[in-house]
Amino acid sequence: MSRSHGLFLLGLAVVVGLIGCKQPEEEIGIAPQQEAPDYNRPLPPGEKALVKLTDPSQFPDFSRGYEHRKNLEQAAFCSLEYLSKPSAREFFPYLDITHQRAVASVEAFIDVLRAARSGSELDVMIKDQFDIYQSRGCDEQGTVLFTGYYRPIFDARLQPDAEFRYPLYRRPPDLARDPVTGVYGRQGSGPYYTRAEIDAGALAGRGLELCYLRKPFEAYIVTIQGSGKLRLADGSYFSIGYHGDNGHDYTSVGQALVDQGLLAPENLSLEGLIRFFDEHPEHERFLSKNDRYVFFTPRTGGPYGSLNVPVMPFRSIATDKEVYPRACVAFLHTKLPAPVAGGSIRDHRYRAFALDHDTGGAIRAAGRSDIFLGTGPQMGELAGRTFSEGQLYYIFVKPGGERFTAAASPAPGPEPQP
Repeated sequence: MSRSHGLFLLGLAVVVGLIGCKQPEEEIGIAPQQEAPDYNRPLPPGEKALVKLTDPSQFPDFSRGYEHRKNLEQAAFCSLEYLSKPSAREFFPYLDITHQRAVASVEAFIDVLRAARSGSELDVMIKDQFDIYQSRGCDEQGTVLFTGYYRPIFDARLQPDAEFRYPLYRRPPDLARDPVTGVYGRQGSGPYYTRAEIDAGALAGRGLELCYLRKPFEAYIVTIQGSGKLRLADGSYFSIGYHGDNGHDYTSVGQALVDQGLLAPENLSLEGLIRFFDEHPEHERFLSKNDRYVFFTPRTGGPYGSLNVPVMPFRSIATDKEVYPRACVAFLHTKLPAPVAGGSIRDHRYRAFALDHDTGGAIRAAGRSDIFLGTGPQMGELAGRTFSEGQLYYIFVKPGGERFTAAASPAPGPEPQP
């Protein structure tokens, strides 16, 4: 998979164009402000997102991470799987982190998870054995916008009929990836077809149709999230995953609808957009405003991130791999939505470890991170509500503290909850 695009499971907040839109404070966990920060502000060329903290008073409290350990070891073993590949070495050193130290850090983290018997003990062990780095964020003050992404489930057919008419495509043979930049384009030179051109039939008749969905917006969601679990007529499931993209930049369709006065900002959610396009199919032309398009291949297991290892619900994040280190151990300090009594959803403080397994076309710069939440409509609803500022830290074992005692990988568990 592409090191710069990968699963392309963009946060649903990005999909619906929430960035820069005023939302209720209770829902998104951001204090009201006159002008939204530029979360996508790029760093100067060659600079990285992380800064080593030397003042212990700046260290976060890692103890809350003890409450969110489920499937964390499995996620760490996925990182070790990636780091064991020869191709992983080309992305190190990252700052002062060699490839060997990155591997040792994940292994030492597994040791600590197994040894700690309480949150306070985990906090002490992390601060004793690891150096702490913090993201510079969008403002050099550590401010990072966290959004969520998920794997959708939709009905689909392998052959078109009167109801299922909207295709998802395999990777075309004339699509090529630049070995230096990682950007996809037409083999030889130049950009590939845009979404509008593909939807108008640019790939028709080439035998690239992988499956067909019932609605254009369902097909659109799958291309934005970068994977899908598709339910066939006999009740069986057909899973597909990212296999390249057309190399064009992402544009928010939801924001375009708001800008045109067709959608109220408070309806910028997955449910709101599904309802909008169900009621106003004449506006499906707006989908073509997003030039970016993702191609697919059948994939069992997973879903997979840009590192070509499985992403784990609540334990995998997506970042810009040009400025963040691959497969390393991160600590999130933000808010996430969760169901409460009565069926409503409210934001709750969230402090947890995760592994950096993925990226996305709209997850750019030091001020953005996307959290993988799982599969299905319930996770989609939570992903659509995930939009909170916070801080993002990474930990690396102190030089001389390398350990290589990690045991065999445990079997995957069920999807955890936040």
